[in-house]
Amino acid sequence: MVTNSLKCLGEMLATFVGRALGGAFFLLGKARGRKALHPQGEVLQGLIDRHGAVGRTGVPWLDEAGTNHVAVRLSRSLGLPAPRPDILGLALRIPTQPGQFGDVLLATTGTGRLGRYVLLPARRHGLRAYTSLFPYRTPAGPLLLAAIPTAGSPRQCELAYARPTGPWLPFGTLEVTQTTYRGHDLDLSFDPVLNVVPGLETYDWAAKLRRFSYAASRRAREHRNGQPTSQ
Repeated sequence: MVTNSLKCLGEMLATFVGRALGGAFFLLGKARGRKALHPQGEVLQGLIDRHGAVGRTGVPWLDEAGTNHVAVRLSRSLGLPAPRPDILGLALRIPTQPGQFGDVLLATTGTGRLGRYVLLPARRHGLRAYTSLFPYRTPAGPLLLAAIPTAGSPRQCELAYARPTGPWLPFGTLEVTQTTYRGHDLDLSFDPVLNVVPGLETYDWAAKLRRFSYAASRRAREHRNGQPTSQ
């Protein structure tokens, strides 16, 4: 009973905070005339080469070797002009089945046991690690994801996963390639709650925190454009 009460309390708190953030993001998006967070970015193509997880996680995308041609969006969270420090984002759109895809959103944080839960600013991409900040619910329990830039190669990252306080275990690499998208920010709407990589589920409390924010961002853009926006 105590566990259920704490779970309900946590979900209620997440809903309250999520709604508050959603309202703030809607107003900010309307004022900006664009996305409230990560308002501008650069969409490129990338190649993920997966060699497989060190241990079995029950998530096929982590456990199995393979390649993925992905869309990569590099952005600045607050939209501050470079070279001012900002929380930087790296979003991946990963094909899962023909006509279907999953989204993975990462942001610059630390990588230590506590630092992986703290957003950290950076002046430019490739200087700090990007992590999922919130753990995913998987058959192996809660797991975090990270993209750690390769020294001397800002367009390459090592992809890794970890338990909440465990070591980072590599499972592949990401190479961001220059394409015709360079210099442009396509109107892609990333949403890891709706667009799920099989096996990487969002915890209910995290979904509540995110759901209202994403919905508010979409409403702000619909208000700007006068029509619904697609995922």
